Amino acid sequence: MIGIGLLTGMTFSCLAGAVLLVLRRRLVSVTVVGHSMLPAYRPGDRVLIRRGTVPERGGVVVVEQPSTERRAWDLPPAGLGSTRRPVTESQWLVKRVAATAGDTWSTEAGLIERVPSGHLLLLGDNAAVSFDSRQMGPFPVDRVLGAVCRRL
Repeated sequence: MIGIGLLTGMTFSCLAGAVLLVLRRRLVSVTVVGHSMLPAYRPGDRVLIRRGTVPERGGVVVVEQPSTERRAWDLPPAGLGSTRRPVTESQWLVKRVAATAGDTWSTEAGLIERVPSGHLLLLGDNAAVSFDSRQMGPFPVDRVLGAVCRRL
C-alpha cells in the first residue's frame, strides 16, 4: 500500500504562490481605452490576455503602440514574453488580426502586398478612429503582448 502524504499549510502556500506566479506571467488583465474596437469592445471593458500567444485571423491581440509621429518604436520589444523591459513602460493597442505572414492585403493606395514573415496585419473594428495597419503597415509579431482570451 502506498501512503498519500498530506500537504502542510506551508507546502500548500508555496505551491499556491508558485501557481499564481506562473499565471501572473501568462495572464494579464487589460482595460480598453478608446473607441477603435467598437462595437466588440467599449472603453472601460476589461479583457484577459494570454501572454505569448498570437491568434489566427479574426482573433484579437494587445500590441505595443509605436510612436504615431515616427510610425516606429523607440525601445526594444516588450511583447511576446520579452524580459528586456517591463510591460508597464509601454502603451498598448487592442486590435484584430486581419492577416498573418504570407497573406495578401490591399493597401489604401490599392496596391496588393504580402504580409512579411514575422508580421501581422492588425485593424481596429472602428476604422474611422483606429490607428492600425492602415496607417502603419504590418506590425512585428514581437510587439504583441498576447491574445485576448475573454472579456472580464
